[in-house]
Amino acid sequence: MKLTTALIFCCALTAFSQYENKGGNEQMERFPWPDNTQCAVSLTFDDARLSQIEKGMPLLDKYNIKATFYISPDNCLHYLDEWKKAAASGHEIGNHTFTHPCTGNYAFSRNNALENYTPERMASDIDKANEFIEEHFGQPAASFAYPCGQKFVGRGEKCRSYVPLVANRFKAGRSWLDEDSNDPWFCDTSRLLAMEADGKSFQQLKELILAARQEGRWIIFAGHEMQESGAQTTLLASLDSLCQFMKDPANGIWVDTVEHIATYVENNR
Repeated sequence: MKLTTALIFCCALTAFSQYENKGGNEQMERFPWPDNTQCAVSLTFDDARLSQIEKGMPLLDKYNIKATFYISPDNCLHYLDEWKKAAASGHEIGNHTFTHPCTGNYAFSRNNALENYTPERMASDIDKANEFIEEHFGQPAASFAYPCGQKFVGRGEKCRSYVPLVANRFKAGRSWLDEDSNDPWFCDTSRLLAMEADGKSFQQLKELILAARQEGRWIIFAGHEMQESGAQTTLLASLDSLCQFMKDPANGIWVDTVEHIATYVENNR
């Protein structure tokens, strides 16, 4: 009996060692980012806020950096010509639903709570936003941002993930308030991790990029307002320094839209 137990233990230890070694080898293999870059960065901004048009877009254009903007149709309509110019210049226009439903635990969303949605209702909201984007920008969105980063509808036993709806419609789905960057070998492009850019100094943003670069990963930043100061704001001073840092070829950073990087990742792994 003791011999049998020892034999089973040894076999299990050998199998685990082989698995561990395989995993280690996979982790050591660097993802083949283009043009000798060492990591990828996407800048994303939500809700089509006015400061994005007035202050953020000119700054990005100064450095010829293309970002992804997940628009709210009602906000977008107020400055539609400016948003069309942004899209024509290479910025990505993404889907952020038509009505921005989140959990009803947030007071602003109590009357549009995900707890009261079904997958069918969510599909309708997403599709309505895509119809808006196709009508005004000439093609449907290629990527999606989960409002509030939340991915479930319904309550209790009837709670369902709507990630499959996103996977069926888009090249990529971006989350919110996550704690790490994306492993290009492994990530599910329908639920990509995104880290908050709002309120951070350049040094804080730079350190996150350096950590991603060390492991050859893809970091997605998500922000809202683009101002000098304020709540839910990607600070213009931080963004300006960040753009300078990312555009320096010596730093080995590929910065591009979510659509372009997601497509590259899917085609090269």
